[in-house]
Amino acid sequence: MSILKAVILGIIQGIAEFLPVSSSGHLLVTRNLMDLGDVPVLFDILLHVATLIVVIFVFRKRVSVLFLSLFRWIARKSDSSDRDNLKMIVLIIVATFFTGVLGIVISDMEFFQNPRVVSVFFIITAIILWITKYVKPRSEYSVPGLKEGVILGIAQGFGVIPGISRSGITISAALFGGVDREKAGEISFIISIPAIVGALLLELKDGAELISSVSPIAIIFGFITTMIVGYFSLILLMKLIKSGRFYLFSFYLLPLGIIGLLFLS
Repeated sequence: MSILKAVILGIIQGIAEFLPVSSSGHLLVTRNLMDLGDVPVLFDILLHVATLIVVIFVFRKRVSVLFLSLFRWIARKSDSSDRDNLKMIVLIIVATFFTGVLGIVISDMEFFQNPRVVSVFFIITAIILWITKYVKPRSEYSVPGLKEGVILGIAQGFGVIPGISRSGITISAALFGGVDREKAGEISFIISIPAIVGALLLELKDGAELISSVSPIAIIFGFITTMIVGYFSLILLMKLIKSGRFYLFSFYLLPLGIIGLLFLS
């Protein structure tokens, strides 16, 4: 893989990981069009790690507060001010469990790697995003509980399918559950942190294969590109969610899916 191709994949990952258009779906279709062959899954995971760094940086205050409450709970020094943060940590654990179980099952199905199948899921994601236009958050909302954790975990698990946007389906699931728009975006990306770390650990065995097929320089360029583009994409997405224009991405995904069905093989 050339540096240019790695940068192109990095740009796509940086945009599509945060904007609800499915980064895995775009990467799969792009690899198909660029005739890249079988790029090790670890390369995709490393690009996801780049976006993970962006998530931790943008939500660093929220993440640090969660860790602080966790440490206080471990030290048995937590108080009532930690209650909501501990509930959030439980939600993350529950969501991660269901994401892991569902993700492992889906990732082994080659059926989802077909570009035309990806196009179908682009259309499904477009429909889901469009429905969020008519969802109104509850006037009073507390931290999500176990039920929400299960729902978000399952939603994030389905986000493993190329064409189904992880951010799109988890933010939509949170919105359908009555979470306010800004909080829905925050929750979606915070629960992605352990999921991405877990995926990286599972794919580390492909490290040697990655180095043999992709040069270290190309990996570095792709990684840095993903972080830079991803930062601006995440900032843009949070503004669009807060303004209630999350559904606008359906206008991109619907025609993209239809074109893919017609022209991809």
